Amino acid sequence: MPLKTQIKLFEAKDGTVTLPVQIDTDTVWLTRAQMAELFGKDRSVIARHIHNAFAEGEIDPKVGCAKFAQTAPHGALPGKTQTAQVDFYNLDVIISVGYRVKSRRGVEFRRWATGVLKEYLVRGVAANQERLRQLGQAVEVMRRTADRLDAAQVLDVVSAYSSALELLDAYDHQTLRKPRAEGPSVPLTYEECRRFIDGMAFSGTSELFGREKDGCFKSAIGAIHQTFGGRDVYPSAREKAANLLYLVTKNHGFSDGNKRIAAALFLYYLQRNGLLLREDGTKRIADHTLVALTVMIAESKPAEKDMMVTLVMTFLA
Repeated sequence: MPLKTQIKLFEAKDGTVTLPVQIDTDTVWLTRAQMAELFGKDRSVIARHIHNAFAEGEIDPKVGCAKFAQTAPHGALPGKTQTAQVDFYNLDVIISVGYRVKSRRGVEFRRWATGVLKEYLVRGVAANQERLRQLGQAVEVMRRTADRLDAAQVLDVVSAYSSALELLDAYDHQTLRKPRAEGPSVPLTYEECRRFIDGMAFSGTSELFGREKDGCFKSAIGAIHQTFGGRDVYPSAREKAANLLYLVTKNHGFSDGNKRIAAALFLYYLQRNGLLLREDGTKRIADHTLVALTVMIAESKPAEKDMMVTLVMTFLA
């Protein structure tokens, strides 16, 4: 059932035109009477333009026109109402009529529509450039790590990245966006992380494993829980986890075992926050994929941080 609401179509010089519009899925619907009000022309003129749009094959009438029930006061019975099936026309028809009608309002509408289209195209170019930049960064990092990763690992990362970008699809959704998770996260403390590292199997095989060189590791743990203006800089557990993996890997806070410690703490944090497994019990990130991501982070450049963090979050989503 279409939803009836008030919508501001555009700003006219003589004031804002506001009409009760039928909204159904991805379009809006107006009657001929509403279009006559919108464009400041007689209904017969609107009807002629609609007929021409259909007759010239510009719009399929089966798609552009639909009948909706409309309730109005009963003409012969005071206080009563009557319901009738009324022709409504979708946004394609509205725009077509707007470009055909000759009136001051029609000119204003065309200028408004052209401005919206121009803005949409400009934004689209920017979105495409950003998408290509991100994809180029991912490919460059993969190239630098090619000798350390096997084909299956690279394929997994490429597949997930391509899916996240929705390459060449969904015009408005082609940039990689950070998935968000609702709800508070369970924090990690430096002391807790230290106990976890000391209990790792590798810690007994090397005197250098897990030995901190400076305060970089402690600062990485603090960074994922930092706040600004009373709000978390990384608001979701997924974003905190991705930054944890990135920062511990890149900060090189240990004499040995930086990547192993980063991956292990990443999994530990996911488990603490209920993100390690999917609902069916399978791992959100396969072991070999986590290896690939960790190696890619280690080989990435500082300017590629956002892309790497977002890539990790994509797997978690």
